[in-house]
Amino acid sequence: MEVFGTRLVVAPATTATALAFILGGIALGTLSGLTPGIHVNNLALLLASAAPAIPGPPELVGSAMLSAGVVHSFLDVVPTLALGVPDPVMAVSALPGHRLVIEGRGREAIRLSALGSGLAVALAVPLAIPVTTVMTTAYPVIRENLPFVLVFVAGFLVVTEPTMRGKVGGLVALCASVILGVLTLDLSPAAPLDAGGVLTPLFAGLFGAPVLVDAMDGAGVPEQSDAALATSREDVVLTAAAGAVAGAIVGYLPGVSSAIAAVIALTLVPGRTGARGFVVATSGVNTANTVFALFALVALGTPRTGVMVALRETNTPLHLPTLLVSVAIAGIVGFALALVVGDTYLETVGRADYRTLSVGVLSLLVIASFLFAGIVGIGIFLVSVLLGLFPPRVGCRRVHLMGVLMGPLALV
Repeated sequence: MEVFGTRLVVAPATTATALAFILGGIALGTLSGLTPGIHVNNLALLLASAAPAIPGPPELVGSAMLSAGVVHSFLDVVPTLALGVPDPVMAVSALPGHRLVIEGRGREAIRLSALGSGLAVALAVPLAIPVTTVMTTAYPVIRENLPFVLVFVAGFLVVTEPTMRGKVGGLVALCASVILGVLTLDLSPAAPLDAGGVLTPLFAGLFGAPVLVDAMDGAGVPEQSDAALATSREDVVLTAAAGAVAGAIVGYLPGVSSAIAAVIALTLVPGRTGARGFVVATSGVNTANTVFALFALVALGTPRTGVMVALRETNTPLHLPTLLVSVAIAGIVGFALALVVGDTYLETVGRADYRTLSVGVLSLLVIASFLFAGIVGIGIFLVSVLLGLFPPRVGCRRVHLMGVLMGPLALV
């Protein structure tokens, strides 16, 4: 059968096999997204090492990996909201999502995150084609001037701190993280996992553990009220759209994280930069990044995320229609899972002994650091934790710690 010159073939067996692989990836993404301390890049490294042993067409194995990454981006906000909630007296220095949880608006935050991710995916797919066309032309110039681009981004982050104390603290945090990156990123320590690397202890120490340490004496998740959105549809849509646009930056520029892109996104929608806007924008950037990074890999051959690195290393055929269908299915399922699982997760964590839970998660991060980078990884983790504790104490954002990647890239 032909429609507008395109031949459509119905093959039930092939379709069922493809769906099985996509659903398998969704299951893995669900498990990793709801496991505290597991970054999507760690998941990608594990998938890349296991992919050769998976029977099946390489194209479908790639669909499974991509599906896992998309679902992970929908669900990883749930443990982030549930864990590391500080005592209410510390709410001013808490993460935006945690402030909503302290106010009893955690269920709303989960829905805002799901909407941000879902809308960003829907907007990113049509945007990816013109953006990729532009970037294909502009990328050689950007690559040639990458150090200047990264210095500009770092300067933008510092300048946009609202207070002078925050600006000074941000500059110090940035410089310290650059030094840490220069000293550690080129290390290849012996580790139990072949797919290891120092990024796991670095990111777990800089961004994961400090939140838990600061909240050790917190009261845990308070009772949560209803899930009604206390923001307008227009604000949600505009902020998600800004996240999708900023996601293009993450998809094409090395060293620029989703958190950085979220800061940029919020400058595009002035007046909507509260905690709710931050949750929507960050989630939108995270998920839209997957779409833009896929197009960047197809058009430029440059992987910008761990999942894209895994696709390249496993020589997955980059059949864009198949991969985009995988993204669409995983996005729909991820949206539903966030709504179904999120509330139960918050409620379960709220009933748990918070100190025991925090210590347990910290122990998992130490174990993950050892598995990915050996004894050296534990040392890197501890140093990173000390640096990660610094930003909230001087009133600046932790995003400056992304200098750990931007600095070494700019100095190459």
